[in-house]
Amino acid sequence: MSEDFYDVLGVSPDASTEEIKQAYRKKATEYHPDVSDDPDAEKKFKKIQKAKQVLTDEEKRQAYDRMGHDRYEQAEKHGFDASEDGPGGMGGGPFGGMGGGMGGGGMGGGLGDIFEQVFGGGRGRGRSRPRKGRDLRTELEIDLEEAYEGVEKQFTVERPEACDVCGGEGHPPDADARTCPECQGRGQVTQVQQTPLGRVQQTTTCPRCEGEGTLYSETCSECRGEGYVRNEATLTVEVPAGIQDGQTLRMEREGAPSPEGGPHGDLLIDVTIADHEEFEREGDDLRYRLPISFPQATFGDTVEVPTLSGAAEFEIPKGTQSGETFRLEGKGMPRLRGRGHGDLYVKVQVVTPESLNEDQREALEAFAEAGGDEIEVTEGFFEKIKRAF
Repeated sequence: MSEDFYDVLGVSPDASTEEIKQAYRKKATEYHPDVSDDPDAEKKFKKIQKAKQVLTDEEKRQAYDRMGHDRYEQAEKHGFDASEDGPGGMGGGPFGGMGGGMGGGGMGGGLGDIFEQVFGGGRGRGRSRPRKGRDLRTELEIDLEEAYEGVEKQFTVERPEACDVCGGEGHPPDADARTCPECQGRGQVTQVQQTPLGRVQQTTTCPRCEGEGTLYSETCSECRGEGYVRNEATLTVEVPAGIQDGQTLRMEREGAPSPEGGPHGDLLIDVTIADHEEFEREGDDLRYRLPISFPQATFGDTVEVPTLSGAAEFEIPKGTQSGETFRLEGKGMPRLRGRGHGDLYVKVQVVTPESLNEDQREALEAFAEAGGDEIEVTEGFFEKIKRAF
């Protein structure tokens, strides 16, 4: 008996679609052939992909739950629905409702096209259109200044590359070659099934030569016939100014090589921006906390505020209260897909001194005795406080 799809993903039969997707991502990361050391990683990865494909499709999952694993697999293998009406029935299941308008005779190639749409890729790939290699993923951390300016960043990534020993062929150059007897060198095999609906023809990649059409007397000892090995590559990526934390860059053709001689996959780079000591980022805007003294808040002042493009002058108004926020227009991050910059929001914080010298203490005591706003105070008194601080 084959392994149940729920067991493959490690979820219960009543798991939600989102739980199934989360389980798939976890399993796929663990058994992806490009990163896993498990000798059966590719086989397990295919099972994981198939389980996710079926269990995240509502109609397929309903049919799978009703029929059970083995009957569902058998139905897919023969290209028709093995519903509760029997092995040849068409009631319900993933193909329920397909009978109308088709007639009862032979279906020719049309039914094969429908199977391909439902199950994805049932016809096999022709050698004239080799598939692209797998996309790979890595992470890159930059600091806020680099995100502000934009930067060329060098990094290393481990990825599969064509084996130098065999040139990516998977076998020594002098290995004896012979035509695959299974497919007669075509790289594909065709199966014809006689069903209650008529003859169903299905073409798939030859399982013996894996679409090559040729068998070799020995495999490469370096790559064990895979055609590629894992190497560490040093690459340089252009990080645009204004990029945000969590965004992804794509480097075309820097991913895994195609096992069929097609183009390489792409490399996806997830960008992380490190926390900054002074600024907090909110989209294209920045936030900054500015400590000021009591006299500065009382009398106002002109101060310099740091920005990512250099210091900027900022006017503190008279009577500023602790916690007030002011906007410096255009002093934030550059907009990634637009013109201009975001803004810098400056939040002032009035700092209470922890210790005072004699003159400062005398000035504050005089202020307290004067009763604050209830007493009219001369300008000379404020000048005395200002000098003291």
